[in-house]
Amino acid sequence: MSEHPGGALPPPERAANPRAATPGAGHASWAPESAPAWSPWRAVVGFGVVSLAADMVYEGARSITGPLLASLGASALLVGLVTGAGEALALVLRLPFGTRADRSGGYWPMTIAGYGLTAVCVPAMAVTPFLGAAGLAVGCLLVLAERTGKAVRSPAKSTLLAHAAGPVGLGRGFGVHKALDQVGAFAGPLLVAAVAALTGALWPALAVLAVPGAAAMGLLVWLRRRTGDPLREQARAAGAAPDRTSLLRAGRDLPRAFWLFAASAGLATAGLVTFGVISYHLVTRQLVAPAAVPLVYAAAMAAEAVAALATGWAHDRWGGRILIVLPLMVAAVPALAFSDAVGIAIIGVLIWGAATGLQDSTVKALVAQLVPAGRRATGYGLFAAVQGVAAVAGGALAGALSARSVPALVAVVAVLQLAALALLIGTLRTRRA
Repeated sequence: MSEHPGGALPPPERAANPRAATPGAGHASWAPESAPAWSPWRAVVGFGVVSLAADMVYEGARSITGPLLASLGASALLVGLVTGAGEALALVLRLPFGTRADRSGGYWPMTIAGYGLTAVCVPAMAVTPFLGAAGLAVGCLLVLAERTGKAVRSPAKSTLLAHAAGPVGLGRGFGVHKALDQVGAFAGPLLVAAVAALTGALWPALAVLAVPGAAAMGLLVWLRRRTGDPLREQARAAGAAPDRTSLLRAGRDLPRAFWLFAASAGLATAGLVTFGVISYHLVTRQLVAPAAVPLVYAAAMAAEAVAALATGWAHDRWGGRILIVLPLMVAAVPALAFSDAVGIAIIGVLIWGAATGLQDSTVKALVAQLVPAGRRATGYGLFAAVQGVAAVAGGALAGALSARSVPALVAVVAVLQLAALALLIGTLRTRRA
């Protein structure tokens, strides 16, 4: 993708009027001819509402993953390994699934399949306390399976969303989508906390998440019917042949700035401690009661939504340099979140949420600018694969060091973030060059 002054995207990616984006300029209509046309903003909001319902499911579950596994007999190291490996699967597996989406043009089928896997696996976790010795193993497998669903859908969904958001600004589009997404991420843990408080157990809270899961699937099918399949239709209209690039060669034609940014984001991911490890610390040090952990998580999700909106708008105005704040935020998390003072620990959790918001919104907007439009799913997959390798190492590192030496964890994360900052500056300089 060629550079433009000030980091701006060429029309129609930054078109002020959505109608300025025409099929001939790289954007197909967002609905089949037989259905009323949807504006880009309506498509963005539609994806956001689907994510709202789905986030109630998997963020509700993630808010109690640490306490659930601990109640099944897991150690801090095992919680760190499972949650880190889960994030790794959610990231690394995006590489083959992203490449497959670009090859086949089947962005919608993969999006629906991924959401379906999450909607099934999370409520199934409710049975783990009743499985005896097998409960811990089954619980770990379901956590990993749910994260696999995230890997299946994310590259395809992000490509569909980037296509919709292009005319209104990628930063704004991803920011608004993330904010709606976080409404569900906020509501899900609150629902889990309420059910856990009423019943005195965690498993009923997981079972009730089947309701928003079913709602997410229904909304997704409805959205598919309303928007059509613009990317596949556009490829067919152009007579384009499917991309048969092999997995090993998938990233060969991506620019150097993309790989510098992927390395920077990977180091940030390695340093960003998973909430499973943080919640384990909060509960085992008796800073927060298990039933209150979802409330803490909900507060982090609110911080994530605010950060996504603010940095998304700032990205469209000032460009990728807004992301310089990310390594600084990641470096602050362990120093605060693993404090034995509950107030300081909560501040650390809020910063953790804000940093996660940047990673899942504004970072994706910059990735979309660094790769050709026809290779976005592949780019997202490769980018996530780098993050995934870092996530599993970071999860194990945090699980081990948090139980032995918090100062050592703080020091290691600080060094990683200095390297991430240097690579990010190199990314921005390469883009300008």
